[in-house]
Amino acid sequence: MTFTNFIKRPVLSTVVSIFFVLLGTIGLISLPIEQYPNIAPPTISVSTTYQGADAQTVLNSVIAPLEESINGVENMTYMTSSASNSGYASITVYFKQGSDPDMAAVNVQNRVSQAQSLLPAEVTRVGVTVTKRQSSNVIMFALTTDDGRYDDQFVTNYALINVIPQLKRINGVGDVQSPSTRNYSMRIWLKPEKMKEFGLVPSDVSQALAEQNIEAAPGSFGESSDMQYEYTLRYKGRLKTPLEYENILIKSNTSGQTLRLGEVAKIELGGLQYNVNLLNDGQPAVMGMVQQIAGSNATQIASDVKKTLDELEKSYPPGLKNVILMDVTEFLFASIEEVIFTLIITLVLVFIVVYIFLQDFRSTLIPMIAVPVALIGTFLFLWIFGFSINLLTLSALLLAIAIVVDDAIVVVEAVHAKLDQGYKSALTASIDAMNEISSAIISITLVMSAVFVPVSFIGGTSGYFYREFGVTMAVSIVISAVNALTLSPALCAVLLKPHDEKHGEKKLSLIDRFHAGFNYQFDKITNKYKKGVQWVIGHGVIAGGVVATGIIALVALMGVTKTGLVPNEDTGTLFVCISTAPGTTQQRTTEVVKQIDKMLEANPAIQRREAIMGYSFIAGAGSNQGTIIIKLKPFEERPGGFFHRIKSALTGGGIEALFVNPMEYTSVLGMIYKQTATIKDAQILAFSPPMISGFSAQSGITMTMQDKTGGDLNRFFDIVKNFLKELNDRPEIQTAQTQYNPNYPQYMVDVDVAKTKQAGISPSSVLAVMQGYLGGLYASNFNSYGKLYRVMIQAGPESRMRPDDMSKIYVRCANGTMSPVSEFVNLKKVYGPSNITRFNLFTSMDVSVTPNTGYSSGDGMKAIAEVAKTTLPEGYSYEYSGLTRSEAESSNSTGLIFALCIVFVYLILSAQYESYILPLSVVLSIPFGLAGAFTFTNIFGHANDIYMQISLIMLIGLLAKNAILIVQFALERRRTGMAIKYSAILGAGARLRPILMTSLAMIIGLLPLMFASGVGKNGNQTLGASAVGGMLIGTLLQIFIVPALFALFQWLQEKISPLRFDDEDNEEAAAELAQYAEASARKNSKK
Repeated sequence: MTFTNFIKRPVLSTVVSIFFVLLGTIGLISLPIEQYPNIAPPTISVSTTYQGADAQTVLNSVIAPLEESINGVENMTYMTSSASNSGYASITVYFKQGSDPDMAAVNVQNRVSQAQSLLPAEVTRVGVTVTKRQSSNVIMFALTTDDGRYDDQFVTNYALINVIPQLKRINGVGDVQSPSTRNYSMRIWLKPEKMKEFGLVPSDVSQALAEQNIEAAPGSFGESSDMQYEYTLRYKGRLKTPLEYENILIKSNTSGQTLRLGEVAKIELGGLQYNVNLLNDGQPAVMGMVQQIAGSNATQIASDVKKTLDELEKSYPPGLKNVILMDVTEFLFASIEEVIFTLIITLVLVFIVVYIFLQDFRSTLIPMIAVPVALIGTFLFLWIFGFSINLLTLSALLLAIAIVVDDAIVVVEAVHAKLDQGYKSALTASIDAMNEISSAIISITLVMSAVFVPVSFIGGTSGYFYREFGVTMAVSIVISAVNALTLSPALCAVLLKPHDEKHGEKKLSLIDRFHAGFNYQFDKITNKYKKGVQWVIGHGVIAGGVVATGIIALVALMGVTKTGLVPNEDTGTLFVCISTAPGTTQQRTTEVVKQIDKMLEANPAIQRREAIMGYSFIAGAGSNQGTIIIKLKPFEERPGGFFHRIKSALTGGGIEALFVNPMEYTSVLGMIYKQTATIKDAQILAFSPPMISGFSAQSGITMTMQDKTGGDLNRFFDIVKNFLKELNDRPEIQTAQTQYNPNYPQYMVDVDVAKTKQAGISPSSVLAVMQGYLGGLYASNFNSYGKLYRVMIQAGPESRMRPDDMSKIYVRCANGTMSPVSEFVNLKKVYGPSNITRFNLFTSMDVSVTPNTGYSSGDGMKAIAEVAKTTLPEGYSYEYSGLTRSEAESSNSTGLIFALCIVFVYLILSAQYESYILPLSVVLSIPFGLAGAFTFTNIFGHANDIYMQISLIMLIGLLAKNAILIVQFALERRRTGMAIKYSAILGAGARLRPILMTSLAMIIGLLPLMFASGVGKNGNQTLGASAVGGMLIGTLLQIFIVPALFALFQWLQEKISPLRFDDEDNEEAAAELAQYAEASARKNSKK
């Protein structure tokens, strides 16, 4: 192949590269930035409320018909549902990766409307909402004051009226949710004793509202007539103020006596529900959780939200302020800074290695120009493929540096070799060198890209990861090959100088002396190396043994290395979920939450705390639930780098400061458990948010226990408790717990039907009176602040405190007399759950498992499988949910991917060498490098996760490339008629310098990653350790084993089809022979 035109036209070559850089820069500017590629499956949530109903009623009357109808909707993977004692029902449907969220929402909506007729009237009145969502929060913010001058209700409604609607209009925001339930509502607090006096029941009040609190359209006068003016008639419409509601007429008789609502009830503008309170650093607050739509750019959303909040804050009432509790982008930008910093260090280190080997500044410049061109050019293709800048694509570019430098080094090295032979013109040297190596470069590029192609076809969550990574790598490799065939040789022709024969006269400088010494030593090493290779070829058994050992070691290490999906990192936010004993009132729960909040106040790593009473991220709403969201100090205020640790150890931190950083999230979590150990009547679970948003609220293993027998909840709970007890005894598991508890104190209501019949009423009218007084009725609506709010009827809190209050509420009998409800109703004390959850139509309990330090989620999942086998009876099973489910699905595809990669490499090489045997010499040299990667991963205690697998795939490519270079050169020598053994030895000797140079450049370049500290260090360390280990061990063994394998397989190949020697007139061969003739002549003259 001739690329001579590019060498002769340097301007053309540079223009090609400038195009890459320009287009890449445009791509870079327009690419979205996010933490990980958007891999969360589309989720649709369906929710509604059944006022006053308990969990079992909600399950039977609302969830069951809805689930029946939704089940099996197109592309659905699984669904979960939960019914709570506060009457709230929610169903979440998860869809296949990559299915269209809009279509999914429409399909679910259609299924919901089919079930509408089966739902209770109260539910259809409130309506069933279907929303598409990512369960990932981009930002959590709160509105609060420093001195508590505004109460819950004011802060909540200020946010709902003035702040949240603004934020919902921001592009990409799916929803802004707030756990606070204090929205305005017209509360009609009935007085039971007054109601009895006037012979009224709650339904009379709601009827009066239905008649008098209405909007109407009375029409107009004078329309289409010959009158001069036209008048529109207007009715006063819905009532707005408490005073107007007090004046509603309930009764009026002919003698002019009237009864107004204000006489039997207290009316105020209150909150819709009183079951959730929020405190920020101890002051009343409201919280907003901004969620993104699938496929939107988190970074853009976060910056828009913050900008809008700052803008709005200017017009807040005095004292009110915004605080940010969690911002995904803080971690993102900090870790991107780390990666860019590492990129720069890597470039500098690579530059130094290349300079030592090539020994002149001009040669070093050529690879250094090639790197930015390839890296920046890659951004253009990322943009074309619709990817984003994220931690994976950036890691890919980091690893690509090594490969990109490599192509350029191969070119410069080849031109240098020609100049060493005595070429007088850099141009002819470049042209001849390119004719020799262009086929090797193309085959290397094909092989390297081939490694990354099969990776792109993996399905599921991990497939998304690999795809972005693989394509980024492949693209940068292809661009770098284009560079190596155009820009690099053109630069060589322009920049390199022929060797000066007469430089013996001038005085050697220090650098020259260093170079001369280095070269002398390197030549000695090369000669020893050739002898070593000769010895290995002579003892073929050893080579075979090493290959076999490599394969066995690889298989063994793959089995013992712990697995995971992505390593957990310090994101700067932590959650603490608290559940007090079942049936605890909100008052007592609030005390416990405040007590824990007080403990956290003293921790130096914590910046601020937001406490939510009545709601937990894991167990949902309930009077005994609470959550504290902890915002740690910014990363720069709690550094954990290597030098920082030494400093703190020397300044009084003692020896343990070297290993334990008290400001790190793991230390803070440990502190929380230690501090809260004194609180006996509450269960506390502290965790960091998951690394990949959009799956579940917590990191660790999320799983669901299922009861497929449809049996008793208490038996199911005992089985789960037994399972958890066994699980907690395992060394792999730190904690395994469920927030579920079926022991909430409840009363079973039994209506005496015989008595109701005697009084001439039905059981439902007794229950309706109870619902009106105790549960509350949604009776009507009113407008205020441009929004629509609800009118709620309920007895005042003082009239519904204990069971004997039942004798104070009355039902109207058929003859008009009033009888106390307690006459018709018996209460029996029972225990039941506060909410019932189901998973794929079966009753379920959510379990969260945290693996112990030193164990990965893969180890945890193994332990779970083993314990489940021995402890779960027939009909009870478990399923993973969220990210754990994806991990379980992905772990079985890894082995297959590597096999595919190696097969692809083999096939491409077979095609190139026109032989099915020779490529084995390349393929068999890969396993010990991979075994090296596993060895290092285990030594440094990392897991076999996405980062490790990524570096393995890259290693397959790089190791194959080193082997290809040796085989290619040996083959060329063999074709000129040299004996197989010597062609192997000389081919290997000729490639030693570039192989060592590229491998060293790579190993030294990745050292900063291997010892990374700071943000996102776990992923970087995993990537660095496995890549360095694989390159180090792989290269050391390869340079000896590949020539031996070549000798063996080439001999076999020639047994099958004898070699046809090329014609001696062949110019390349003549140049080769001249090269050896000259080299030996020079050697003889030296002697």
